[in-house]
Amino acid sequence: MRIAVTIFLTDETITPVRLARELEQRGFAGLYLPEHTHIPVERTSPYPAGGELPREYGRTLDPFVALGQAAAVTERLGLGTGITLAAQHDPIDLAKQVATLDHLSGGRFTLGLGFGWNVEEAADHGVEWRTRRELVRDRMGLMRALWTEEPTAYEGEFGSVRASFAHPKPVRKPRGPVVGPRTLVGGAAGPKLFSSICEYADGWLPIGGRGLTESLPALRTAWAEAGRDPGALQVVPYAVLPGAGKLAHFAELGIEEVVVQLPPEGEAEVLRVLDAYQQFVDGAGGGDGADGRGA
Repeated sequence: MRIAVTIFLTDETITPVRLARELEQRGFAGLYLPEHTHIPVERTSPYPAGGELPREYGRTLDPFVALGQAAAVTERLGLGTGITLAAQHDPIDLAKQVATLDHLSGGRFTLGLGFGWNVEEAADHGVEWRTRRELVRDRMGLMRALWTEEPTAYEGEFGSVRASFAHPKPVRKPRGPVVGPRTLVGGAAGPKLFSSICEYADGWLPIGGRGLTESLPALRTAWAEAGRDPGALQVVPYAVLPGAGKLAHFAELGIEEVVVQLPPEGEAEVLRVLDAYQQFVDGAGGGDGADGRGA
């Protein structure tokens, strides 16, 4: 099992460069970063975990800039977003960012996608909340057109692009309906989410990994009914607080990668937690990139 990490990197935490170097030296498989462009002060959207919204949500670094720094000082470390709020991006710009990072890192990038929870943040980007899932689907279609080898036009409900020269291309070859880097969709289990995963992704980023014993069979059934290769489905529990028993349970379910949570702290505290997590990396045999195939 590969052990990757996620952290809210901010202007107050350990730096991307320092963290990335430490992770690669220690044998961790990858670094995934979340995204929030801003957090409106006047907010009615409740924090999904309950209670007050933690300070780091309003201070996150741009994940693509931070991961670019991480890519420049590593050779094997997987790099990913957890998650990119695709509805809040211009898809032509996002396609270029994703392809460039994937190209410069030698194919180490994983695009973790999500639909968001903060209504006010999304509204400032012009996102209509009730259609955000359809918007993300549409933007993925447009980005796939730009990532396709031959110039390909796209006409969607929310956007379009002419057949265009758009380089670089993501490193990975198309697989089934998926074009672009490894793509995982985050969100709570359910038919709508599983439909999205089967249509345009390689797998699922379930937050915390609870309830997988019950939900995985439903996802695998939807995956098979969509005509996808059963052996290609990837499920990566995300933001996990690890324990030996929990990781063993994931392994029994056939899970090959887990993303563990680091605290949004300075260098000393982050390195202390990495020391504590080292047992899981050593026990799992280390990692060689976000997909197990290295760079």
